[in-house]
Amino acid sequence: MAIIDLVRWSPQGSKTIYAWRFPETNLSTYTQLIVQESQEAVLFSKGQIVGKFGPGKHTLNTENLPILRNLFGIPFGGKNPFTAEVWFVNKTTPYNIDWETDKMAIHDPDYNTQLPLVSLGRYGLKITDAEKFLVKIVGTKTEFTQDDLTDQFLGEFSTKTKSTILQFMLKHRIGFKSISAYLDQLSEFLKSTMAAFWENLGLDLTQFYITSIDIDTSTENGRRVADAIAQQSSMSITGHTWQQEQMFNTANNAVDSFGNSNGGLIGGLMAMNMMGGMGGGGAVGGGMMQPQFNQPSFGGNNQGFQGQPVQQEPQSIKMVFCSNCAKKYPNTTRFCPHCGDPYNPCPTCGTDNAENARRCVSCGTPLTGGVGGNVCPNCNAPMQPGATFCGNCGKQVGGGDNCSRCGTAMPPNVKFCPKCGNKR
Repeated sequence: MAIIDLVRWSPQGSKTIYAWRFPETNLSTYTQLIVQESQEAVLFSKGQIVGKFGPGKHTLNTENLPILRNLFGIPFGGKNPFTAEVWFVNKTTPYNIDWETDKMAIHDPDYNTQLPLVSLGRYGLKITDAEKFLVKIVGTKTEFTQDDLTDQFLGEFSTKTKSTILQFMLKHRIGFKSISAYLDQLSEFLKSTMAAFWENLGLDLTQFYITSIDIDTSTENGRRVADAIAQQSSMSITGHTWQQEQMFNTANNAVDSFGNSNGGLIGGLMAMNMMGGMGGGGAVGGGMMQPQFNQPSFGGNNQGFQGQPVQQEPQSIKMVFCSNCAKKYPNTTRFCPHCGDPYNPCPTCGTDNAENARRCVSCGTPLTGGVGGNVCPNCNAPMQPGATFCGNCGKQVGGGDNCSRCGTAMPPNVKFCPKCGNKR
């Protein structure tokens, strides 16, 4: 076999290789060893380490490797052959190792139920002890890549990571809603916990990040949990309850079946009953829908739907849904700030209704006289045309020459209402 005169390693491609073995073992005391920056070379012969070399150009003679005299009886001088494995170790610090854990089951304090979670992140490793790394990890392979590293320690790494994340969340009582605010703190905690594991293998855990902790949607149960959380968030934003949503869905299904020969009439009657009853006094039923808010009474006699007394809260600021664009705005506003539609309140619950509505869409109160007519400029209560005092708050609204739209008192020398712009 030919004697190798030059030994070196020049990595090619984008694959991250931690350790690479030179393919030939026939060396001599004249063989030149070239070690690049960020590399370290380790020589093995007869089951033991012959020597270690840092960056630079080295000659593998008995001056650099005095152990050769004991292993092979090589004297000083002369070109003496010997056999040895040369390993090159990459000592750069890659930060591109992605990791993820499968389902982590935890009893979440925010939702008070069991949640299936998954976590994602990235970390970086640097070889600090080449000898320990080669002996404990690499073994008899010809090269050791990043994929080899992650595959070999997947089980231990995943178990330690999941256990540490769950312990941190339980110890500090951190729920799913707020866990994203603690990712940096949790990353540092995990790094300190995992550092000893990698140090024992000759590696330094230089960086460790958790990029996300989310619901595991890879299973049917996880998808149902994610959908339920999304539905809860939606209801929190729009201001309705789960019971109201079920009623809306039932009513919509009943309306869709209206006219169907298989019970469509009954479905239609059920829908109308849910939306507030039908007939002059709600004969089909008092209505299954509850008012969307605890609105103040806008009636002068302090009576609610079907004669029920309603607690009066003059000038109480509530949020109502616009009957035109369905967006929220305060009941102290005369017009919807989103679309400009006039606020036509129900005298019982304060819900905004369309101008031509005959019944309140929320509580079913008959709308006569007030909606679409005059309202008090002080408390927005409906007023009969020509009234000079509000029956709800008692405020005088003018001497009889009032705006026909909003009831605001108009001076005799103006042609347009100073509040709503209506022509006299």
